[in-house]
Amino acid sequence: MTRTSRTPSLLLLILAVSFTLTTSSWARGGETKAKLYVVLWFDTEDYVLPASDDAALRLADFLSAEKVRATFKVVGEKARTLERRDRPDVINALKKHEIGYHSNWHSTQPTPAMYLSNLGWDEGVAEFDRREKPGFDDVKRILGVAPSCYGQPGSSWGPQSYGAMRQWGMPIYLDAGSHVNLDDKPCYYCGIFNLYRLAHTIRANIHQPSEYKAAEERFLQARDKLLAEGGGVVSIVYHPCEFVHAEFWDGANFRSGANPPREKWVLPKTKTPEESKAAYEVFEKYVRFMKRFPEVRFVTATEAVRVYRDKARDHEFTPAELKAIARAVTPEVTFQKRADYALAASEMFYLLNRCVTGFGEKTSAAKLPIRGAPLGPTGRVPALTAPVTTDWSQFVRTAADVDGYLDKHGRIPSAVWLGSVAVPPEAYLCAIARVVVDSIDGKQPPENVEIKPARLAAARHVSDDVPGLWEWVIFPKGFRAPAMMDLAKRQAWTLKPALIDANAE
Repeated sequence: MTRTSRTPSLLLLILAVSFTLTTSSWARGGETKAKLYVVLWFDTEDYVLPASDDAALRLADFLSAEKVRATFKVVGEKARTLERRDRPDVINALKKHEIGYHSNWHSTQPTPAMYLSNLGWDEGVAEFDRREKPGFDDVKRILGVAPSCYGQPGSSWGPQSYGAMRQWGMPIYLDAGSHVNLDDKPCYYCGIFNLYRLAHTIRANIHQPSEYKAAEERFLQARDKLLAEGGGVVSIVYHPCEFVHAEFWDGANFRSGANPPREKWVLPKTKTPEESKAAYEVFEKYVRFMKRFPEVRFVTATEAVRVYRDKARDHEFTPAELKAIARAVTPEVTFQKRADYALAASEMFYLLNRCVTGFGEKTSAAKLPIRGAPLGPTGRVPALTAPVTTDWSQFVRTAADVDGYLDKHGRIPSAVWLGSVAVPPEAYLCAIARVVVDSIDGKQPPENVEIKPARLAAARHVSDDVPGLWEWVIFPKGFRAPAMMDLAKRQAWTLKPALIDANAE
């Protein structure tokens, strides 16, 4: 055989291998691929400088033309100002995107963290509702849709806002800060989906061409890391007013606790037309750059919560699952990650207490659902430094009493009463977990149950009251909120990771 006679065979072999590799790669491409979800949001707040209205209009119109839906968090007074200025063009442009809420007045004093700082849970929820609900209602009336999410002005965060959000039917907290941080990833807190302290939050203050390359690099680094993890969220925040001003509108008026009357408000310094033009061009280039990547999905706040849907909400827990959950409870009380869902400590408390109630009533359910998402305790939690013991009769009567408390108040009791003895809920959870494991194993109820000291380890994911937590020019100098952050730590009972749905679009 000559050399030329072997060439077709070699060529066919190469083609066959190439076809095999190509079809194999194509088949893998048919599997679920990691996606990068970009949440692009705008704190739409400046009601002082009229030019900020036009900035919001231009940004909304550009994104609509690019078929990118963003989330515009609108301040109540901003919506009312657009109405007073007769700007239906701006209102209609914003309505093509998702509308969130960004407080009623934003920076007029006192801001949310200040008026909530010395209030308990119920009083704080009521006060947040009193001050902020009128703005929520005005945004809904003027923009024609109930806001989907809330995020605080500046760093003026308070846990009681979550209680009001639950009352308003608002399921998403969208902002950036350090008050709650679960491994720099999306999480659930107080039953609300949180896009808050994320590893890949980009404050894209890029308004000059010289800043653009660094912004691209930040995005590419986030993309590489998240795709290696199987996908995730990049949160990108802007303010429409930044495209036209040279200083923030509120810093010009309410800095360091100042609260001048409206007639003394001043306009902030503004950019030149050339500077604004450059800022818009850089923004538009940045959006088009991100759109180039096939794995990128621009999502609104509501679309993001679908990607991280809480599968525990519609799950019915079998005895085997309940036993596994109970076995994993330790004196370091925290959330659990299961196969495709996560449970907050408050949810485990509810489920396992229901089991004990069923044992006491000599009934058992084949499956248990979670009724709502119980809040954490809101009052003073008693200390337990040494074990206490109670008899079985008192223990099951306590379980029934706790079940009634959960149904009535929708929260974990601050103190669990074993007759006349109060124990912390963390210690009680560990005790019921041990009882559930033994009972599902078919063991007889014990004569006595020992309740041992435990602690809420999940509280470490909620910040201490440190000075850097309140870095915002609007706060008066030296502002602190230790009582409020202690209350926030008690709500760590509700904290759990938000797990990405690999099949979400």
